[in-house]
Amino acid sequence: MTQTDSTEQKNSDIDFSSMVVGVLGGTGEQGRGLATRFAHAGIEVIIGSRTAEKASEVASEVAHGVKGMTNVDTASASDVVIVAVPWDGHKELLESLVDQLSGKIVVDCANPLGFDKQGAFALPVEEGSAAQQAQLILHDSRVVAAFHHISAKLLLDIEGPELKGDVLVLGDDREATDLVTALADTLGQMRGVYAGRLRNAGQVEAFTANLISMNRRYKGHAGVQITDI
Repeated sequence: MTQTDSTEQKNSDIDFSSMVVGVLGGTGEQGRGLATRFAHAGIEVIIGSRTAEKASEVASEVAHGVKGMTNVDTASASDVVIVAVPWDGHKELLESLVDQLSGKIVVDCANPLGFDKQGAFALPVEEGSAAQQAQLILHDSRVVAAFHHISAKLLLDIEGPELKGDVLVLGDDREATDLVTALADTLGQMRGVYAGRLRNAGQVEAFTANLISMNRRYKGHAGVQITDI
């Protein structure tokens, strides 16, 4: 099956018209890029930040109708919540939102990376991965790992070429991974692909360091594409 064939068979059973997607850390490039794309796909989006003023300012730049709220209010008001915060603030933020995120699908796209003169490298995570750390903290939420490998520059360039490639989706809850796979399908010609249980999220997060190295060497915006499915 070719990439074109598979994208024609995208999951169309999930209706996002009545769902609200919140993006914690939505004022950063990755979060803002995802918020921009989801908003242009017709999904109701809330951008979260430490202050409502900053969130509202960025929301007004993203698309008409996008709201900006504090991270707490975003977590409370959203049906699906994307965690797009830097790794160094990941644990602290989630610990502050346990109650607000209870019972919800939480999509973690944090990449635990370090940088030095030689470039990007994966950082060790005691829990195994950022997503596993999130699941341990958010014990009543359904955590899914996804959206690690899409260039923020491409996400923000809505006038540029249509997005292509695959989004690797990992999690332990079938309903949650199916929903996030369908959410990935709204991003142009991108395709959500189930890639295993949450315990396998570590290598997916770490691979972002390899992509950064590729992009620096070849001056591109490399992503991921899976063949033969």
